[in-house]
Amino acid sequence: MDNLQNRKLRYGIVGGGAGAFIGVVHRHALALAGQFELVCGCFSRDEENNASTGGSLGLDDARVYADFTQMAQTEALREDKPDFMVCTTRNDYHYACCKAFLEAGFHVMCEKPLSQTQAQAEELQRIAHVKGLLLGVSYVYSGHVMAMEARSLIRAGEIGEIMMVMGEYPQDWLIEMAEGANHGISTWRIDPQIAGRSNCVGDIGTHIEHSISFMTGLRIEKLCAVMDKFGAGTALDNNAAILIKYSNGATGSYWCSQVAAGYDNALKLRIFGTAGAIEFDQEKSNYLTVVRKGGAPQLWSRGRGYIGDAAAAYSRIPAGHPEGYHNAFVNLYSSFADALRDLVSGRLRPLEQYDFPTVEAGVDGVRFVEKCLESAANGNIWVKY
Repeated sequence: MDNLQNRKLRYGIVGGGAGAFIGVVHRHALALAGQFELVCGCFSRDEENNASTGGSLGLDDARVYADFTQMAQTEALREDKPDFMVCTTRNDYHYACCKAFLEAGFHVMCEKPLSQTQAQAEELQRIAHVKGLLLGVSYVYSGHVMAMEARSLIRAGEIGEIMMVMGEYPQDWLIEMAEGANHGISTWRIDPQIAGRSNCVGDIGTHIEHSISFMTGLRIEKLCAVMDKFGAGTALDNNAAILIKYSNGATGSYWCSQVAAGYDNALKLRIFGTAGAIEFDQEKSNYLTVVRKGGAPQLWSRGRGYIGDAAAAYSRIPAGHPEGYHNAFVNLYSSFADALRDLVSGRLRPLEQYDFPTVEAGVDGVRFVEKCLESAANGNIWVKY
């Protein structure tokens, strides 16, 4: 049996050619982690872009593929085949890409959303379970050290029983389009054929949903959603307000927007309990605000001695040196690698003990979008989860 403990994990990637964003981020994070080796890829539908990207990365021409189906089938026959595959394509390819790799016997890490529909997501979940394969979804913000510390504090009962949750994620990158202008902005995210049935909720609202679930363990019981389409001819939502009722009786309020002037990438989560509160701000991800009932707000800093062991294990540089987006991806992939090595060696623990978003998180994200759409389409009614 191949001993994965003694070598780097081999991987292949779909996406990340010249001009791409998220595929390059994944590739850089995998390189930064120091325990992965890129061995094959399908980087672009453009033949020249695909070939030049593979060449610039030092890949054998024979392992640079025109499409991911060919890549899955061919690589599955190699003795030195990849240990897992990474899907960083546009939304409309996620389902087919993951399915091709899973059916060929590969573990997969997929960019979110897992698919365009809940039925597709559940089919991928079934295939992964039947074949005993790992399928992760890269909800990156749960990879931040202080998001993990928030989870540890909440699990330990430091803020008591959760009563209220406030989550927001405003951006402004679509505001000119909402005003009727189009200055060459990359707009596939607002094309229903590519993005799916939702833009704003699907693209960034799901990050609120997953981050809250990750930190608190709360499960949604029902929700009520307003999904706005500001601007003439806008096909998909660009602003949304969502009320939540959780199964423990707590309430939540989520707001996401891509037409909020002055905001870049402002994911912020506030969690209020009977004994205190926690606030996490993604744009200040090295810090966590912790308040205990009757006490003054405290600003906790990543890398300091008071951070719990579980979160501190993911801190890679000393306090005061900012860790951010790339390192959050590194943490997700490092945990995915731990699970993969444990699976192959027969020591796999329950997946909830590993710190990467599993296929269940991917299914939850797609379900969240569909329930918001159901609520909005029926007059913003409360919809059971």
